[in-house]
Amino acid sequence: MSPRSPLPGIAPAPRPRPAPRPRPGPLPKPAHHPPPRLLLPAATAWATTAALLTTTPRHTPAVLTAAALAVLAALTLLARTHRDRDPNQHQHQNQHQHGRHRTGTAVLLLTAAAAATTTTLHTADLHRGPLPALAQAGPRAGVTVELTLTSDPVERGPKVRGSGRGQGVVIVHARADRVTVDRVTTAVRTPVTVIAQGSTAARWLPLLPSTRVTADVQVLPPDDPAEPTAAVLFTRAPPSPLAPPSTVQRIAGSLREGLRRASEQLAPDARALLPGLVVGDTSRIPDDLRDAFRATDLAHLTAVSGANLSLVLAVLLGAPTRAATPERGGLAARLGLPLRTTAALGTALTAAFVVLCRPEASVLRAAATGLIGLLALAAGRRSHALTALSAAALLLLLADPWLARDYGFILSVLATAGLLTLGPRWSAALIRRGWPVRLAEATGAAGAAQAFCGPVIVLLTARVSLVAVPCNLLAELAVAPATLLGFAALTVAPASSGAAALLARLAGVPTGWLAAVARHGAALPGAVIGWPTGRIGALTLAVATAAACCAAPALLPRLRRHPVPAVLLGLALLAALLRPPLLTRIATGWPPPGWRLVMCDVGQGDMIVLPAGTGAAPDTAVVVDTGPDPRAADGCLRSLGITRIALVILTHFHADHVEGLPGVLRGRTVAAVQTTTLDDPPGEEARVLRWTARAGIPVLRAAPAERRAVAPDLSWDVLWPDGPPGPEAPGPNNASIAAVATVHGLRFALLGDLEPPAQAELLAHDRAALGRVDVLKVAHHGSAHQDWSLAAALHPRLALVSCGAGNPYGHPAPGTVARLRALGATVLRTDIDGDIAVLGDDPATLRAAVHRHRGPGP
Repeated sequence: MSPRSPLPGIAPAPRPRPAPRPRPGPLPKPAHHPPPRLLLPAATAWATTAALLTTTPRHTPAVLTAAALAVLAALTLLARTHRDRDPNQHQHQNQHQHGRHRTGTAVLLLTAAAAATTTTLHTADLHRGPLPALAQAGPRAGVTVELTLTSDPVERGPKVRGSGRGQGVVIVHARADRVTVDRVTTAVRTPVTVIAQGSTAARWLPLLPSTRVTADVQVLPPDDPAEPTAAVLFTRAPPSPLAPPSTVQRIAGSLREGLRRASEQLAPDARALLPGLVVGDTSRIPDDLRDAFRATDLAHLTAVSGANLSLVLAVLLGAPTRAATPERGGLAARLGLPLRTTAALGTALTAAFVVLCRPEASVLRAAATGLIGLLALAAGRRSHALTALSAAALLLLLADPWLARDYGFILSVLATAGLLTLGPRWSAALIRRGWPVRLAEATGAAGAAQAFCGPVIVLLTARVSLVAVPCNLLAELAVAPATLLGFAALTVAPASSGAAALLARLAGVPTGWLAAVARHGAALPGAVIGWPTGRIGALTLAVATAAACCAAPALLPRLRRHPVPAVLLGLALLAALLRPPLLTRIATGWPPPGWRLVMCDVGQGDMIVLPAGTGAAPDTAVVVDTGPDPRAADGCLRSLGITRIALVILTHFHADHVEGLPGVLRGRTVAAVQTTTLDDPPGEEARVLRWTARAGIPVLRAAPAERRAVAPDLSWDVLWPDGPPGPEAPGPNNASIAAVATVHGLRFALLGDLEPPAQAELLAHDRAALGRVDVLKVAHHGSAHQDWSLAAALHPRLALVSCGAGNPYGHPAPGTVARLRALGATVLRTDIDGDIAVLGDDPATLRAAVHRHRGPGP
């Protein structure tokens, strides 16, 4: 997480100052600060809201009754406190102490009652009107809905429910205003999620929030009952406009579009990242860059965050520590504006920022916290930062209970809490040990934010980034100039496109640096490590972090006095990050010596690696398909020590076979990529061409009866497709490249995702070329759709199935596994066995080894 202060206009803890002669030694105990008064009420509201979000209307009477009882109990406690109040404080200290406790308990009860009431009222909106009933009754077509858009339409990939592979969809949140079913129209105010697919989906993309449209939809239930949506509206129809967006949204949309135009000339990464960094427009960010930011825990930079508001307000207010003092800086001080006028301008700027950058969770958190600080500024008072954060969280949870389970909001609040609590302490400790002040402050802040956010990140990704803190420190150098120059380009774009383009070019330099930090950090083999998922994993990481924090004060001085253990610890960390193949092989025993094929465990997808063997460099291989995940593909090749790829064969253009291509290309020399003859789905084919063009890699088409060899020990024959696709075997699966490869005397049949019609055609045309094989890569992840005449003709001794654990397709089918075993084949599968290596120099020595691992990469 970023170490920048996310609390505009609010004085954080005083900056730690270096001691006159910094030297190691025991740390003095920090000054005791009483906990903010609103911390417990905010926590109470959060817990109450999170617990009640999934309640249904039948729970409403019980919840409201409990809230009324809580209010009654609170009033009773307050009345008793008022009755027991005595002006003679010296004689009744115990009574006053009890009175304060009763008052605190009453406040918590009132907070819980308020949270329960507002949550119940908000969730009730999900059950009103005809849409919730239609959704629960099952898919219902023939429904016409009038909608008011509440978010920007976002284009997503092919993994959204209800979409065909390779066909992008558009998702937008909206409010249903009128619903027409069977010619009966009902006025409603129901939050919904619209999923548009098909040739008309792109017509949703230009729409702005507050636009009113009508559409014919199919009503589906939401995937998660905790989502703030009553129904999912699936449509293939274009939207019919009813009313244009509001004037404010049109202005905001024009400014956002001006920034996009100004950044057109930039390098690809900077062009994609700058609009996201400045105004939260992530539509251009490619998946590989997005994955790099996630791996380095820099994802908060791919879209606008609360820290951006801090930078913008700092231009107006100056340093937060002096905002309410005569020494205050910023434009307001230079212009001689009084505090109240400055606070009013800050409030207007904050409101404009929220509209321009959209009310994302972190933006709302920063805006609410900043407004509290501006209110204190207008009153001429200083605001305690942690109190302001607690007040902001409390108010936002009461206004929008769904934030209680919003991971963006949770991470924003936790990161800010880390900056305000642990950050100053850690910075002071580093300064006393001789660190430069600026570096100590940045390191302490980044480490504190990471410590607070790590357990939540584990819940989302089941991994821990080892490069998060150093990458955040390197990124910090560029965030402020990129953000401020980007906002300057956005501001001047309506008046001068040339000036906006110049400012965007200047902003492109630090923005390119951010992308480079993310890409290089993510490229390290040990950038992330797998971690147990779920609550147990999060709790384990929290305990480990707390133990490390407690042990650090005693351990660090000892390491400084004894440099040998410190050097060994540093070398161990370096080895964990770089993971040299030889060292990794010694530590893990993977890959086994003499491997002839490895089927990588990449989840629900395919990826096979064939070593070049004698006559080629030992780090050279041929890759057949790349799976759905770039990180898993990259991790598999790193574990095998592959840095040169003679050919990448993409059997067909489905996402589970090609989406891992950026990971295969990362940091490797790739001679060429070969694809099938059918460009379907067109969306995935376009992505492959874009990735290869960016890397300067030629793309070849598979030719019938093609024979290739990389070295004497590796050759293969392409047996399918044997020409243009015909009506007897339609679809992308039946256009898969099928080949028989020979590696060190072993024969492998690689069938892609061929289905029975193509399998039958392959057997009829190439029975002689097929022959018996030693190893069969079972077609289509072991689905039930197989041509068993082909399997009998191949008669493999070993059958390999690539599929993801718990996949929703039921792969491999139990019947398929049983029939393969009936043919005499040993069946191995990646969902159970992990990575699978085939060994041997001839059929008599054929054997296999497996390697289980957790998390992305080896």
